[in-house]
Amino acid sequence: MATEDTRPADSGHVDEGLARHGHVSYLEIPAVDGQRSALFYEAVFGWQIRRRDSGEYSFEDGSGNLIGAWVADRVVPREPGLIPYIYVNRIDEVIQRIKAEGGEIVRVPYAEGNLWVATFRDPAGNLLGIWQAGPR
Repeated sequence: MATEDTRPADSGHVDEGLARHGHVSYLEIPAVDGQRSALFYEAVFGWQIRRRDSGEYSFEDGSGNLIGAWVADRVVPREPGLIPYIYVNRIDEVIQRIKAEGGEIVRVPYAEGNLWVATFRDPAGNLLGIWQAGPR
């Protein structure tokens, strides 16, 4: 599961893949239990998880172009606002993993042109989407 983050807090190094003008590169995801949320995203999407010295959990997505952390000091919104969508290769398999890991499917996969799209709530209650190009 999580690896210990041993980088210095102020190493002066910024990954060029993340530091691009206009690029969404960092997300803070509200969490009731950071470890539980980290395990969910690791199991469902294969995100790389790090346990910080502070005990909090951070992540890097499969592309390496998005990093972030789970934060316990923020209320999980129940009404949708900004909804991030995660690309997946096999939407039906991901739906099964979401359910198995304690997530809730809000909207089952539906066609949007040549795409398949669905929304779900993670174990903390955050609303997110998934999408897949091509046939199911």
